[in-house]
Amino acid sequence: MSKLRVYDFAKNYNIPSKEFVVILNQHNIPVKNHMSALTEQQISEFEEKFDKEKYFRDLEKSKPAGSQEKSPLKASQNEPQQQKQANETSSAKEPVKSKNAHGGSSKKPGDKKRPVAGNQGSQTKVRDHSKKEKTARSVYKRIKDEKKKTTQENQIYEIPEILTVGELADILEINVTEIIKTLMMAGTMVSINQEIDFDTASIVASEFGFEVEAIKIEDVVAKILEEYDEEETENETIRPAVVTVMGHVDHGKTSLLDRIRKTNVMSSEAGGITQHIGAYTVNVKNQSITFIDTPGHEAFTAMRSRGAQITDIAVLVVAADDGVMPQTVEAINHAKAAGVPILVAINKIDKPGADPDRVKQDLTKYNLVVEEWGGETIAVPVSAKTGEGIDNLLEMIIMMSEMEELTADAGREARGSVIEAQVKRGTGPVATLLVQQGTLHVGDSIISGTTYGKVRTMIDDKTKRLKKAGPSTPVEVSGLSDILVAGDDFIVLENEKEARQLAQKRKELQKGERIRRTNISLDDLFSQIQDGNIQDINIIIKADVQGSIEAIIQSLEKLDNASVRIKVIHGAVGAINETDILLASTSNAIVIGFNVRPDKNALKLAETEEVDIRLYRVIYDAIDDIKKAMEGMLAPEYREKVLGNAEIREVFKIPSIGTIAGCYVIDGKINRNDDIRIIRDGIVVFEGKIESLKRFKDDVKEVSTGYECGIGIEKFNDLKTGDIIEAFTMEKIER
Repeated sequence: MSKLRVYDFAKNYNIPSKEFVVILNQHNIPVKNHMSALTEQQISEFEEKFDKEKYFRDLEKSKPAGSQEKSPLKASQNEPQQQKQANETSSAKEPVKSKNAHGGSSKKPGDKKRPVAGNQGSQTKVRDHSKKEKTARSVYKRIKDEKKKTTQENQIYEIPEILTVGELADILEINVTEIIKTLMMAGTMVSINQEIDFDTASIVASEFGFEVEAIKIEDVVAKILEEYDEEETENETIRPAVVTVMGHVDHGKTSLLDRIRKTNVMSSEAGGITQHIGAYTVNVKNQSITFIDTPGHEAFTAMRSRGAQITDIAVLVVAADDGVMPQTVEAINHAKAAGVPILVAINKIDKPGADPDRVKQDLTKYNLVVEEWGGETIAVPVSAKTGEGIDNLLEMIIMMSEMEELTADAGREARGSVIEAQVKRGTGPVATLLVQQGTLHVGDSIISGTTYGKVRTMIDDKTKRLKKAGPSTPVEVSGLSDILVAGDDFIVLENEKEARQLAQKRKELQKGERIRRTNISLDDLFSQIQDGNIQDINIIIKADVQGSIEAIIQSLEKLDNASVRIKVIHGAVGAINETDILLASTSNAIVIGFNVRPDKNALKLAETEEVDIRLYRVIYDAIDDIKKAMEGMLAPEYREKVLGNAEIREVFKIPSIGTIAGCYVIDGKINRNDDIRIIRDGIVVFEGKIESLKRFKDDVKEVSTGYECGIGIEKFNDLKTGDIIEAFTMEKIER
């Protein structure tokens, strides 16, 4: 089932989508704009609560007599009244007729509250030639002052936290020399391009009788994006589908694309493994399909997770002789987390031992039931080597894209995603962009994150130079100020100056760090549920055995209630790794580890991405914590602090003493009184205490990084070379 967007749902009630967003939020259904997707639960709840007839009756009552406005939800009702008052004032004070009535306002996107004092009517010209020009000017000045006075009433000007003197003059519509003079009298020497902070700007504004409030630079960017999303358009046409090819390493993803494109991509890849995301456009029966080839190797999981977010259809490649593998499961969960429909390509059917039915059977474990078995998943047997089934696969992709009803307006300014970025010798920073809305032209000014640029050149996947690129078109562009970040959005702005200023201010405010959304954690789960911010809690489970995963899932399913639903989006045996953290970050999930540990890279990434990892030894404790978090009754938390890790390099069995581990401290410190755990291949095999800690023959209290030592463990002798001894302590944290 395709997603139901807000603007589609609004059509059912014949209400403009911009107003419908407000109505949904009033009914505790949090949506950002008309492009937000709605769940079935949200739709059914709204249909039960919302009274369409009552809404329109209230709407009619709220309209002022003789009002021409369509809705009271629309802002700026007082502007026409202010114009009327200004005109009445001018006509009362002097019988001067205006020669024309052209508006002189030139607003930028986002300047909704900014009044244009004195420019809403034309300059008043006096027809009575017997009056002196001086008198005419004084009349015009009085009218202008009256208008400004009227528009200032109940008006608050929004200004950035940091802006130049010239920008402040432009916003307040005051001559810049007046502002410089005011600051000089206050003892501050400034120029037109010098930046001032909000406090200084507010003092200057108050001197001229203006009231101002600070607006963050991210709010300015968000407003531009919001206005882009809310802009009504009826010019949408069918666009090509963006298809991501996913699956386990060496299952033939690139070979399949190679066959589809009838070119040899494999020869350029080191070791036959795809090294970076490539995007290609293919024509099938006069219809275009954009393919994104995502790497399958574990080191490129981040790219694969980004690929799942920008795609319309995911083609899951599974080798018929190999079956469903761990990375196949990861690809399935990434696609599901992104809400992308999955089409299965069962590859290598030409090989001896190929068993497509076994693959179909394995897929049922992950709720992918093929059509011939009564399910909804399309599975196509193919051979990238012989070309068998390729035409059928492409036809299925075209059919699915038609069902998805993919549309875009090519007449708008471009907006899309960054697929990949790099530095090329002689060209500088370049990026592969996927245009998702509008048309990107050579010369357009773009911003993405803290980077800006003016598109200097555009080439397609066949290295052909383009002047413009429409929706679903991948292009490589140059002319960027820095390397873009793959996975970020990009938008086109009015000019390069505006893009540069926004990028610079973003960089200043971020202090070198990328803006990240706050991920959910157990600590703030109850407050977010109360605020109506979440309806689903996504959980990722990693455990030592499969039976533990199934037991946790069954217990969690019983915690569902009317307010919130728990969804286990991924469950697997083994240590918590970077792949799990990336999936948690992209799907806003909590990671639960049962008898397993996160590796170092996973811990660093979790800290960067603000992903909540919870580790347990008892299943009941995990279930109880989530239950209490949902009810807002979490007890004080004990945070574990890892003090050091030592690797067992040799094992010595000493009579009358026991087993001693010859260790090398790889990080931190090992203290004699620390709690420790033995970790084998990411699985916790024992927790206990240190019995003895020696350097050569001497007992010591602690051993630091880079030193060897001998460690004896209380009541545990099953030590093996390669095991990790992790020393830790528990710190109590009040919630």
